[in-house]
Order: sequence, then C-alpha cells, then structure tokens
Amino acid sequence: MALCNQLRAHLRVVFPGAVGLFADLDAPISLAFLARFPSAEAAAWLSHQRLGAWLAANRYCGRTPTQVLLERLTSAPAGLTGEPGQAASHTTGAHVRALAAIGDQIAALQAQVTEQLALHPDRVVFQSLPRAGVVRAAKLLVEFGDARGRFPTDASPAALAGAAPSTRQSGRRQVVSFRWACDKKLRAAVTDFAADSRRASPWAEAIYQRHRAAGKTHQHAVRTLARAWPRVIWRCWQDQAPYNPALHGIAKHRRLPLTA
Repeated sequence: MALCNQLRAHLRVVFPGAVGLFADLDAPISLAFLARFPSAEAAAWLSHQRLGAWLAANRYCGRTPTQVLLERLTSAPAGLTGEPGQAASHTTGAHVRALAAIGDQIAALQAQVTEQLALHPDRVVFQSLPRAGVVRAAKLLVEFGDARGRFPTDASPAALAGAAPSTRQSGRRQVVSFRWACDKKLRAAVTDFAADSRRASPWAEAIYQRHRAAGKTHQHAVRTLARAWPRVIWRCWQDQAPYNPALHGIAKHRRLPLTA
C-alpha cells in the first residue's frame, strides 16, 4: 500500500537497517520493532541477547535466526543519529501508528467477512476450491451471487468475466482478441483465484505449464485458467456441491485450445 511504501522510503534515509529486516515491512512484528526502536540510534543498543529477548517477548515465529537479524541491522548504512535521527523517529512513529490502525481495521473486516461467509449456504462450494481460503472464496461468492438464473450456461460466467476471447468475423476474415467489455470485479475475482489455484491443483498447473511451453505469456496462461475454472465453479454452484476434481469437468477441460 502507499503508506507502507512511504515508510520504506523514509527508513531508507533515516534507518536503513529496518528495511528488509523482516519479511514484510507492515507485518505486526516489523511494526512492533519500529515502535520500540524507531531510529538507528535506538537499535544500536541491541545485542544478540537483547534482540533475542525482545523477539521472544513479542512471540516472533523464528523464521530468521536472531544472529541473522542482528547482522542485517549492523551491516546496514548508519542512518541518522543525534537530533536529526530523533526528529525523524517521530515521523517513523507516525507511520507505524497509521499502519497499525489500518491493520486493525483490516482484521476487523476479515472477521466480519469470515462470519458472513460461514452463514451463507454456498460457502461449501467456494471454500472447497483449491487455495480459495476465506477472503478469496467470499469475493467469488459475491460476484457469482446466489441467483442461478443469472448464469444459464457454464460459459456465461467466463464470458461476463472477460475470460472468453472476443471473436469477430467479416466475410472470410476472423479475428480473435482480448475481451475488454466485461464485469471488472468478476474478472478480478476469477483471475486472482485462477492464478493461485495452480499451486494446489495439478490440473490447473498442467494447463498453465502447457500454455507456457507453447510460448504464451504468464498473463495469457492465467487467462486460459480463468476461462476454464468458471465452468467448473458453475457446475458446483448449480449443484450446490463442494468441488471434487474427480467429478467436476476436469476431463472436459483437459485439452483447452491454445488460442484463448
């Protein structure tokens, strides 16, 4: 997000050691560190023992060893010290508090989404999809809705999402092009799901790799998946049944054309 990028740019000048210290700058552990050590001068107090004690007190997952984290701090450029560093630490604190507040709001919204999804009868359909999770499943459910008459055929959702190519013909000349006119929210939900589904679905991964091997771009291969998945989702949605790779249309879509 923009605020996180602003904090990163600020830290590169005043406290470079904090940039890249943890996996994500806006992660709770990173924000907690900056709240406790908002400047390079404050972090200079840390030793291996002190940093280890702080990490344990803040329940750090231990993904990166304490010694590695300390080396990242000590090997980075010095940053600002003295009065300039102290003044800059107030800006650091303001960014941290703003990001923490946004994080709290995101957590609250996710809790509400989780609650509402749990109450919806179609959640079993969308949460059964590979790597759908909670938020992604909720996005798909919202965009598909529960009015089954809206999509009378299995090709309807793919067409509305702009995943199906647009074919124009004049006489003997036929042109297949990207479909620009579509439901943008449905496209975003389907494409996001399709792109990540290949990490948990051998079928989706096989389609993706086949198109990549044929010289197609990553975006083109993902669009092909985004055209295949709505047909499968539509069948589950119509039947109100969880996704089952052995039953729901896998053989039918095993050989999708390379012109999608």
